[in-house]
This record gives sequence, structure tokens and C-alpha cells, in this order.
Amino acid sequence: MPVTYMDAAATTRVDPRVADVVLHWMTEDFGNAGSRTHEYGARAKRAVQQAREQLAAQFGATADELIFTSGATESNNIAILGLAAHGEATGRRHIVTSAIEHKAVLEPLEHLQSRGFEVDFLKPNRFGRVSIDAVEERVRPDTLLVSLMHVNNETGVIQPVVELAQLLQGTGTYLHVDAAQGFAKLPADLTAPIDMVSVSGHKIGAPKGIGALLIRGRGRKRVPLQPLMYGGGQERNLRPGTLPVPLVVGLAKAEEIFRTEHKRWLDGAQKIREELLGAFSALPYHLNGDPEHTVPHILNVSFEGVDAEALIVNIKDLAAVSTGSACTSASYTPSHVLRAMGLPENVASNGLRLSWFPSQVEDLDAAGFAATVMSLLE
Repeated sequence: MPVTYMDAAATTRVDPRVADVVLHWMTEDFGNAGSRTHEYGARAKRAVQQAREQLAAQFGATADELIFTSGATESNNIAILGLAAHGEATGRRHIVTSAIEHKAVLEPLEHLQSRGFEVDFLKPNRFGRVSIDAVEERVRPDTLLVSLMHVNNETGVIQPVVELAQLLQGTGTYLHVDAAQGFAKLPADLTAPIDMVSVSGHKIGAPKGIGALLIRGRGRKRVPLQPLMYGGGQERNLRPGTLPVPLVVGLAKAEEIFRTEHKRWLDGAQKIREELLGAFSALPYHLNGDPEHTVPHILNVSFEGVDAEALIVNIKDLAAVSTGSACTSASYTPSHVLRAMGLPENVASNGLRLSWFPSQVEDLDAAGFAATVMSLLE
């Protein structure tokens, strides 16, 4: 029996329909979208524009409000570090974020701290959700930015980004949302008036190496971002370099597929979740996250008396799972997310993240999974 892939929060398999489109634009329509003197370039430019319009529409935005990047990490860096010069020029050197953000947000913010910015790291409640009231209490007249993720990558908890966007409307404080885990899965949330949204393709069946940053205008006023790199002026002078047309078109195709099959995806994800929780019902486990505000495709649990690393080894022939973010798994340390939630050390240090993409889960053996856990308890 093949090992069931249960680490979709880290990455997903490229959808075969996406792969076909990518291959076409790599081997047949292979032109450079910046080439203006021939039809190869013209076709590539049209394809990029169509993809840009399609993706921007999912945010209720216009094509000129979206730039392509290599993924959510780069988008996060542009959104956060790109505002630094404006903050320094205006005296807005205060930033609010949460202690459960991805490292792609936390580390750029740590860099800004070294440049004299003050950063408030809000802790979530014990269910992993950040309070709107807590954010409102910390926002000051000199607050430059609030950065809060859409869906937590370890627990699947949905953060109140819609309410936060409404709270900050009409203020001088910008809002950035890392939507790597929520893009296409909770599309309505991202039509809220959020100033900047980071997305990544490889979480929804697109290739690795492509993402986008939505930079929503406030009327005629644009977010005052400065580029982090120079050389060519592509992507509104914020992200230079030759556009990877095959990846751009692949991202648009993945989003189109996801949008078309969204209900089926949600139903399939929820069915897998219920099957797993049903199998775990006889086990002493702790659900790490808010069951009332969560996506159906991420489940974080700790089994009482079971070491997470030992469990991963014992189920390696059943399922491929993780203890958390792929970006921090090279050297195991207890989850900063679970610790920030205030969970007991034995729970926080043994969290197991199960995540799935319904069409990519074959022959799930939830009962076998539970039986393996039970054997470790004996």
C-alpha cells in the first residue's frame, strides 16, 4: 500500500492539468513577456495579463494591483521591508503582529527591529486565535503596519482578518495578510479591504516558485512600497526580473481548477477530517486549535504519552506527516505556535500536524494510524 501523503500544508502535488499548461508554455509558447517585437513575446504578454486579471478578480481587485513573485515568502518580504523607508520618513516605526506568524513574517520583522522599529508580538488565546480587541489596544498613531496571517500553517485556525480590515479602514495603518494557507480555500475573506495579501501557488496544486502579492489601492493612493531589488522595472518596479510565464499561467490554472471544484474540495477535506477524528476518539489526544474557527484540511493533535517524533517514525509506512512548518523542520524544536498558545510543554512539544489535499489522498488508513498510536501507549 502506498504511503498516504498528509503534509499538504507544506506543499501539494502539481495538478496534472496544471502541469500540461506549464509544459505548453515552456516548450511551445516559450516567449519572453517583455519581448515587444514579435508574436512569441506578444502571446506571452497576453497570457500573463489574462492570468493577472483572473487572479486579481478573486480579491475583488484590478490587474494593476497584483504583482507576481516567487512565492509567499518573497511577497511577505516586499510587503514588510518595502514599507520601512516610508515608516522612517514619517516617524511611523511601530508594527503589530502575532507570535504565531510564519518565519517568513517573523524574520523580516526581526530585521526591522534591528533598524529601530518597535514590534508588538501579540499572543493568541489557548485555541490559537488572535483577538481583535488585542490588536485594537496595541494600534497607535505611529503604527505603520499590522501583519496577521489568514490561516495558521500549523493549527489551521482562521484569524479574524476580515474584522481587522474593517477596523483599520480610514486609518494610516496598513494591513498585510499572509494568505499562503487560505488563498483559494476561503476566497470571500480576501475580498475584504486588506492592503496587502501574500499568496503561494504550491499550496493549491501549482508549481513551486510562483506566488503573488496583492497591493490594494486606497482610492488613488497606493501603498508606499519601495523595491528590495533593482534591475528591469518589471512588476510595477517592485519585483524586477524576467517573468516565469509558464509558472504564472500555471498559478492561474490551479486557481481556476480550485474555484471550479471548490465545494467538492471542501466536502472531501471535511470527510477526511471527520474520519481521522473518529479514529482518534478512543485515544487520549489533545486538539491543538479552535474547532469553531478552522479550515477543514489541517489538523494539529498531541497524543498523551506519545512522542511526536517517535510516532512519525512508527507511521512512516502509513502516512507522511510533520510536526509543523517545513521551514523549521530541519532541526526539531518545539512549535513556537503551540508554545505561544500557552499549551503545556508536553502538549506543545509533541504536536503532530496532519494536512491533506482531498484529491491527493489515496487509501487513507485512519484506523491503522490510530492503532499505531495505541501501540505506543502500551
